[in-house]
This record gives sequence, C-alpha cells and structure tokens, in this order.
Amino acid sequence: MRALERLGRRKVDPDEIIGRDLARGLAAISTELNRQVGLLIHRSGRVETVIVGDYDRIVIPALAGVRTAGGRLRGLRCVHTVLGTAGLNDEDIMDLACLRLDLMSVLTIRDGLPDQLHSAHLVPGGRGGRDWAELEPVHPATQQQSCIALIEALEEEFSRSRPIRDVDMGQDRAILIGVTTGSRDAAEESMRELVELARSAGVRVLARVIQRRRRIHPRFILGRGKLMEIVIMSLRLGANLLLFDRELSPSQVRSVTDHTDLRVIDRTQLILDIFAGRARSREGKLQIEMAQLRYMLPMLSTRDDALSRLTGGIGARGPGETRLEIDRRRINDRINRLAAELKRVGRQRYHRRSRRRKRDVPVVSLVGYTNAGKSTLLNTLTRSDIQAEDLLFATLDPTSRRLRFPRDMEVIVTDTVGFIRNLPAELLKAFESTLEELFEADLLLHVIDISNPAWQGQAEVVDNLLRELGLARIPRLAVYNKLDLAGEEMRQRLAHMDGVGISAVDATTLAPLLERVEEMLRRQL
Repeated sequence: MRALERLGRRKVDPDEIIGRDLARGLAAISTELNRQVGLLIHRSGRVETVIVGDYDRIVIPALAGVRTAGGRLRGLRCVHTVLGTAGLNDEDIMDLACLRLDLMSVLTIRDGLPDQLHSAHLVPGGRGGRDWAELEPVHPATQQQSCIALIEALEEEFSRSRPIRDVDMGQDRAILIGVTTGSRDAAEESMRELVELARSAGVRVLARVIQRRRRIHPRFILGRGKLMEIVIMSLRLGANLLLFDRELSPSQVRSVTDHTDLRVIDRTQLILDIFAGRARSREGKLQIEMAQLRYMLPMLSTRDDALSRLTGGIGARGPGETRLEIDRRRINDRINRLAAELKRVGRQRYHRRSRRRKRDVPVVSLVGYTNAGKSTLLNTLTRSDIQAEDLLFATLDPTSRRLRFPRDMEVIVTDTVGFIRNLPAELLKAFESTLEELFEADLLLHVIDISNPAWQGQAEVVDNLLRELGLARIPRLAVYNKLDLAGEEMRQRLAHMDGVGISAVDATTLAPLLERVEEMLRRQL
C-alpha cells in the first residue's frame, strides 16, 4: 500500500508519456502483485489515480469529477502494465474512445523491468479507415516525441474539424441513433420522424446512425464497437447529445452516459420536452409537468450510501432519510397535488361541456397525426389565428371555435393534440382530461397529410390509438389534406377513396368538406 501511495505522489515530465523511474517502479510493483497496475496522469504530469487490476485487465473508475469541455479530450492519459509481451487490445481502444483519453499506453514487462511502451490516440479525420492511430513502441528511457506537444496538436486538429463554439453557447448538437431488430425501411421512416421531432425541439442534427441487430444489447442498446464509433464521431462533429429513437430504461441511460460522457435522451424525453415548451394553458402545463415527473421517477439513481446526504436531528436519530428517498417522496407528493388540481380543472371542463350539450350544439373534433394540418384547417374554417407551424406538436392545448353552416346550422369545431407513433404512455395518461373532449364529439374529422410518403402508416397509427381510447364508435370522416402538395397520381387515387380531399390553406377547396360534414351531422340528428 505504501508503494502504491508513493506512485500516486510521483510527478511526470509533461514531455514524457511516463518517466523512466516511474515506469520501473510501476513494473516492479505490478510484478510483485502479479496484477496489472495503471496510472491516470494529468497533462500537467500529476498522477490523478492509481488503479490496481487483475492479472489480465484493469477497470478504469468513473471519471465523473473530470469532465470534458465542448466535446474535447479529457486531459488525462492512462498508462497500465501488462504481464507479458502483448500490447494494446480492443478493450484499451474502447476505453480510449469512450473516455476520450488523451492517450492510452500499455507498458510490457520483461524480467520485472519495463520493456516496451505501446501507445495509441484518437484522430479527428480517421486514417486508413480507423479513428485511432498507434505510435511506434518505444522503451520508456528512449522516448523522443514530446507527449504534451502531440496532445496539443490533436486538440488543435479536433478544434479545426468542428465548431466547438456552438456547443459552448448552449445549442444542442445531436447524433441521432436508431437500433432495430426489424426491417431497415421501418427504421429509416422512424428516423425521419425523429429528425422532425429534433427540429421541433430546436436541436441541430449532425448525423444519423442506424444499426440493425438480432437483439438489443441490454446495457448499451447497440454494439460496443458501434458505440465507440459514435463517441469518436461526436468528437469529430462537436456533438453534445445522443438522441435514441426508442425508449430507454434508466440503467441503459446511465450505462451509455458513463461510457460516452455525453448527455443521453430517448424519444419519450424529447417529446416531453417539446410538449413542455409548447404548453400555454394552465391545464396543459399541469399535464406536462405530471408526465415529466412520472417519467423522471424511475430515472432516479439507485441508492448509494457513500454519497447519500443524511437528514436527522432530535427525534430522528440514526441514518434518517437518504437524499434519494427524499427526492422520491417529494416527486410523489407533487404528482398527487398535480392529480388533484387536474381533477378540479377536469370538472370545470365537464361543466362547460354540459352547458354545450344543453344547447344541443353538435361537436366536430379534428384528430390526426401531428403536423397533418389540423390547426391550419381550424383557422381557415373559423377565420381564427391559432398558432399553426410546420413543426411536430406545434399545437398542444385544445381549442374550440364556433362554425355556422350555410343552412343555418351551428357547430363547435375542436382541435386537439396530434398523435404520433409510439406516443409515450405518460403523455396519454396525463392528457386524459384533454382527450375527454373527443368522447363528446358527434363527428371526428381524421385529417391526413397525403403529401407525406408515409401517410398510410400515419393514418393507421391514428386509427389504432382511437380504438385504444374507445373512440371507434364515433362516426369518422377522412379528410385528405395538403392536396396542393400531392402529385397528380395521388389526386386521381382520391377519386376512388372514401373521404374528402382539401387544401387547408385554400378556403375554396373546403366546400365539399362542409357539405359532407353537414350531411353526416343531419343524419345523426
């Protein structure tokens, strides 16, 4: 132990990967213990950590206290011994990439003395099809190349190859990752949708990665080799965010975060974030906060007695509650308060619907995939100015407007939140009171964006969700929107389809829709 402590107090010349005397001491103690021993060395030459491993490997501890800045290298290099003549292996390269180390060096030992120093570093552009390069093996006593000069040159090259400033200024720059066990075409379509979600959230997409696997990796989602490629890609592009096109478990988020030192979010968290930024009404904000808290609760880390801050005092002797338990209790208390408040808001909404029913005013609800044009249609029909943008989930809060038909018939048209594939369960539960509006509808207008190549799949998603919500019994009319953007072939197909073709931005195309709606409503009365 004293010998290991002395290693930790040693200093290394910044021009050397490891000093000759320190290499000799490292080899001696490694031989005596019959274990690999490693050092994490700061660029200044200070030894940060001494690691004692097994005979055939070492495990680098979590480096939570040493963070990278703007996607750069970490500022630490690892030098560890091997009990034999083998140099760097795949695990060393994985650690080099995932931990963003300045260098990874392996010191071979012969007869208890240092033999050869094998070193590798990351390269910004990739050379010979690899994103890392290996230096010529040298004896620790004959090092010629300046270590600090090499690292500074690499940093400068990484800086030139991508703009760090955008990351430092707070703009999220993401690599989108899709992992599938199904068809690649379906994964490509889902990835296109994720790109639109990222755009709606104000995230800049730098790259997309899709991996098809026989089964999902239980810890890292994708393979370790692909994860290493993504880490190096993030260095090269200046990414600060990994965005997965699937729902991740809390342990998967932690595993990928620990191995990449990048923020990791999944599709569900992205949608929740978009909703949080778009909600305007009091009810909408309550619903989103509740959904976010329900999502966050399982994400709380497992208990760590070494790090937990304890509460106690008179009347609370002993360990008291850990910080984790307090956080969980507070979140559960807040969820209960939000649920009670949403019930009050739901009762108010119910009374408003009751007054509407007493007046016998028919209700027409607009439903459909997000960004299909529901809000634009409502604006054109009722001459309103509801927010309508070419973004996913541009409108969240339900909106109702009166509409008078030419034959002295008045209806209420309601716009609701758009649906999407794999809509998070937390959101469906949180938006129960909002979706209750649909149960009061006399007619559902299913707005479909026929200019989208995937419109049939989107329409099927909406149909399935309506069935899950128990809304299949309500009469429904298909409204094929964005006719002005559809091709001639699509327009000809519409003539043989049950529904009405319109362009929500052109009021002159809405006459057939109004006639059909009025006819269906009068049939029910």
